[in-house]
Amino acid sequence: MTSPVRAPEPEPLMPIRGVQPSFDDLGTPLRDITFCIVDLETTGGAPGESGITEIGAVKVRGGEVLGEFQTLVNPADPIPPFIAVLTGITNLMVASSPRIDSVLPAFLEFARGCVMVAHNAPFDMGFLKHDSLVHGYDWPDFAVVDTALLARRVITPDEAPNCKLGTLAKLFRATTTPNHRALSDARATVDVLHGLFERVGSLGVQTLEDLQTFSSRVAPAVRAKRHLSETLPHAPGVYLFTDDRGEVLYVGKSKDLRNRVRSYFTASETRTRIGEMIGIATGVRGIECGTSLEAEIRELRLIAEHKPRYNRRSKFPERQHWLKVTVEPFPRLSLVKQVKDDDAGYLGPFSSRKTAERAMAALHEAFPIRQCTARMSRTPQLSPCVLAEMGRCVAPCDGRISADSYGEFVTALRTALTADPTPVVEALDRRIDILSADERFEDAAVHRDRLSAFVRSSARMQRMASVTGCAEICAARRTDDGGWELHVIRRGRLAAAGISPRGTDPRKYLDMLRASAETVLPGIGPVASASPEEIDLVLRWLDQPGIRLVEMDGTWTCPISGAARHLTRLDNSHSEQHQHPTERRRRMRPVGPALTPR
Repeated sequence: MTSPVRAPEPEPLMPIRGVQPSFDDLGTPLRDITFCIVDLETTGGAPGESGITEIGAVKVRGGEVLGEFQTLVNPADPIPPFIAVLTGITNLMVASSPRIDSVLPAFLEFARGCVMVAHNAPFDMGFLKHDSLVHGYDWPDFAVVDTALLARRVITPDEAPNCKLGTLAKLFRATTTPNHRALSDARATVDVLHGLFERVGSLGVQTLEDLQTFSSRVAPAVRAKRHLSETLPHAPGVYLFTDDRGEVLYVGKSKDLRNRVRSYFTASETRTRIGEMIGIATGVRGIECGTSLEAEIRELRLIAEHKPRYNRRSKFPERQHWLKVTVEPFPRLSLVKQVKDDDAGYLGPFSSRKTAERAMAALHEAFPIRQCTARMSRTPQLSPCVLAEMGRCVAPCDGRISADSYGEFVTALRTALTADPTPVVEALDRRIDILSADERFEDAAVHRDRLSAFVRSSARMQRMASVTGCAEICAARRTDDGGWELHVIRRGRLAAAGISPRGTDPRKYLDMLRASAETVLPGIGPVASASPEEIDLVLRWLDQPGIRLVEMDGTWTCPISGAARHLTRLDNSHSEQHQHPTERRRRMRPVGPALTPR
């Protein structure tokens, strides 16, 4: 049961104390599992096109046979002669046998509660699932073991030339010789299964969970570390791999901590750097989370805090780039790495300097403000540069424009950053149209990318500013079991998260969450209280269907004339008329839905 109230803790990384796990925690021992070993004979190899002619099954547990099931089945179509020769089953033999729709209920009852086993399981399971669906029977969610696949992982070519059932039956000295009759082949598969269990048992496979994730491609040293997952719960949360010095090597999140961590010690994990990390790791710590959003945000914060060497993303949220409208007699655009409380205008944050430079070029296309870096007084006496001669700068350097007139351009620029980007969009559209008409498609694409960088960054900043401007947002969403997922968001930062169980008063739980939630003070800029990635995650969650806003302290809205209204057009325009033919297949990557006024 998830804890009803859970607030993010400043230091959530205390190691879990060692406990004595129960047998349930360790997995289901193979000796306690009831297996149903099944084999089919059919008229061909494709379900729907061919029919089942015989079903044979053996139920075993702990090496003891509990029962057998065998019946011929009338496939409703003639049996091909070569199938009759192979299996010995003729049309006369099945003429009076029941159809598959009459056989399935009895077989499903026989196999109920078992783990299904077959040699080349996709073939047998494919026929049984197909016929169950066709005749309206619910196919149980059986766990399945494929003895052919398992044999390929443990049998070497020196032991057997192939992994056919007959070959394996000889290798393991089966008491029954397979002869293409369903029950005989199922009995032979029982002996093969037990022989394979002896092989994998010596490699540490003792439970069903071990068997399902077993692969001979996994190094013994890696497989031996599976016990690191045994103390983790089957619950959503964050996990941290650590080395023998306690250094955090890798941080991840999952809806099921134990299953996710176990997967690192199986063949499903193929990433080279993660394999190197597993070789170094000596421990795993888990932090259980009440909601998926809490797990995502905890992961971001822990990666930023520890900067694990094997994580590739989100390690340096402090590496941001901003465009700043400087505060001086003749302001200009400057590329900076932090926001200050200096009454300047800002646009960002940008994830890379290159993207910020593209957005700056778009703004210079629309507003002819100076691009030089020299400090200017209110009465400058400098020589104009080449941009002034080209008409791309109003040249305040030689006094041809007053500070007040220049300030009108700056005011329009700051408005474009925070409220209405239309002047920039129109200026770039005109430039792209001219270049396209002259068939200068490569140059048009450069301006298109500049426009995209500006509009997307402006829309993102407006979305973030809308939520960080709210002192508190309390939101809820129904869980699958009828409870409520609750979040307290303060200035864009997740301050508390928890679950109100079904049948309880969610308002009381929300009041408890608010009382214990993290205090978040206002800061400078739209991302002062949290990283941009965290704010994006919060906004993405708030935009989901079914979210209910319970309480709000502040105004959550974006300007109607803001950059978000240009995103859809930006994705679709310039795609054909402004692109070189070789570029026309290229499309802008879509962004998330814009935050509409609430």
